[in-house]
Amino acid sequence: MIRLSLIGVRVEVPTNQPIVLLREESGSRFLPIFIGSPEATAIVYALQGLETPRPMTHDLFKNVLDDMKVGLEKVEITELQDGTFYAEIELDREGTKSRISSRPSDAIALAVRYGGDIPIFADEAVLDEAGVLFESDEEEQEVEQFREFLDSVSPEDFAQ
Repeated sequence: MIRLSLIGVRVEVPTNQPIVLLREESGSRFLPIFIGSPEATAIVYALQGLETPRPMTHDLFKNVLDDMKVGLEKVEITELQDGTFYAEIELDREGTKSRISSRPSDAIALAVRYGGDIPIFADEAVLDEAGVLFESDEEEQEVEQFREFLDSVSPEDFAQ
């Protein structure tokens, strides 16, 4: 498994499809994953520290885990089949580990609610198949564009 950093969420032009971008922590590959608008909104809300009057689904799930004293240990993007990414979340309850299948977008939306403390990993085969390399100038420009986008985006931008 290769550890990744969350770069951010943006809307891919011209399709207006939200995309989450992850990057190898000790490498130069990026992993773009197309996600749904609700998940994009959930990730952006958490990244920007926005609170809603009522808990969103991922907030509710985190609240339930916290109340049951279950910790989220990590997110793993485990495979890519026919263009669909698969992930698992690893939970820990008093030393007992369990793994639950998840969409990567839901797993990331949950993980960001823990303030960046939850590691995200991808299987080497997933990065080999879907990872993207950018030239160094192009890479820095792309990362800067994502940061600018995060500074200016609002969750309503993902509403359909």
